Amino acid sequence: MAKYTPTEINLHQKSRKLEIAFDDGSRFEMPCEFLRVYSPSAEVRGHGPGEEVLQLGKEDVGIDKIEPVGNYAVQLVFSDGHDTGIYSWEELYHLGTHQAALWQEYLDKLKAAGHSRKA
Repeated sequence: MAKYTPTEINLHQKSRKLEIAFDDGSRFEMPCEFLRVYSPSAEVRGHGPGEEVLQLGKEDVGIDKIEPVGNYAVQLVFSDGHDTGIYSWEELYHLGTHQAALWQEYLDKLKAAGHSRKA
């Protein structure tokens, strides 16, 4: 059984945010861009440490579809065609609870690679 179970999942198309509430009372709003750059897919994370691929130009990405995967996860289909990441409830909870630090880490990696987000 999953440690964290969502009680509500809402996609806000205009603001491009996924809102998810869990049974422990936690509620997170995560931008589609954030979810895309932290996709749990091999395309993004690689097959092991050090194989991560920095995602660029995802500022305008949205989520076109949310598909359930059993009782433990969802597959997010992004507007840029990316659809291979399976977001378990635990993964979504982790991303939600660590969103600020992970986002800063992403911005730091962009800067170190000589890139920036478009305004």
